[in-house]
Amino acid sequence: MARILRPHGRRGEVAAEILTDFPERLKRLTHAELWDEKKSSQHSVAIHSCRLTQNRGGQAIFHFEGSDSISDAEKLAGLEVRIPFSERMALPSGSYYVTDLIGCEVREKTRENDAALGVVRDVQFTGEGVVGTPLLIVEAARGELLIPLAQEICVNVDVAGRRIDVALPEGLRELNRD
Repeated sequence: MARILRPHGRRGEVAAEILTDFPERLKRLTHAELWDEKKSSQHSVAIHSCRLTQNRGGQAIFHFEGSDSISDAEKLAGLEVRIPFSERMALPSGSYYVTDLIGCEVREKTRENDAALGVVRDVQFTGEGVVGTPLLIVEAARGELLIPLAQEICVNVDVAGRRIDVALPEGLRELNRD
């Protein structure tokens, strides 16, 4: 939901980059999981408060239980603020969480063939501040393949089955090689 950047003020608050499409929800959180990528560990923490600010393009200012000083807040820098999957907001049809797409097998479906292309490694969002078509970053046998996450191309997305069927437009493979 957010990535902690640095201390904010002198009372243990932290400034965080907002990673969710639902930033208003951050203000209502009473608890969260703090994920440490370096240690591959997480711990649960109570949230005293969270407010949103427009500083630096929009940030969340969190005050976590047990963080009462600048030195406490410095220890939190780099951690991710997460919630359990069971508490995620329901998305409208045709929308997906990035974490649900990562690891999905991508298969090219044609009239003659059903071939495995690779596995989604990440999702790249195009354009700054502009609504664009996200790109699936697929780890394929011949290297990285970028596939637009568009309904015309990703004809079937089955996150429960961990599979995405695509109908690649002519020239997309060649464009990826360049």
